[in-house]
Amino acid sequence: MRDFRAFHVWKKAHQLTLDTYRLTSDFPQEERFGLSSQMRRAAASIPANIAEGSGRHGNAELTRFLWIAMGSASELEYHFLLCRDLDLLDTATYQEIQQRIIEVRRMLDGLIQRLAQNS
Repeated sequence: MRDFRAFHVWKKAHQLTLDTYRLTSDFPQEERFGLSSQMRRAAASIPANIAEGSGRHGNAELTRFLWIAMGSASELEYHFLLCRDLDLLDTATYQEIQQRIIEVRRMLDGLIQRLAQNS
């Protein structure tokens, strides 16, 4: 069993989740149970799956959960694009959060590749 807090990608994903909650708190009330809720679930799924995978047995299980986290990161990336296009976010905020999501996705990919090489 690994400590998920030791993964640098988990720390980045956790901060991304906190920022997603902060940004969505300013959304219109009608998005509270729609887009805002979906974004929060997708964001929280990234570090949660890293944590769950690190508590499983072996690299294969961890890799499986990292792929799930990758899917959630892609989903979150789309939701932020949608927010920009709906004028819920300004372009500068969107670009900054998009770069952070891309960074998390690249870190997940790197970890997946390292685990594959060690198998």
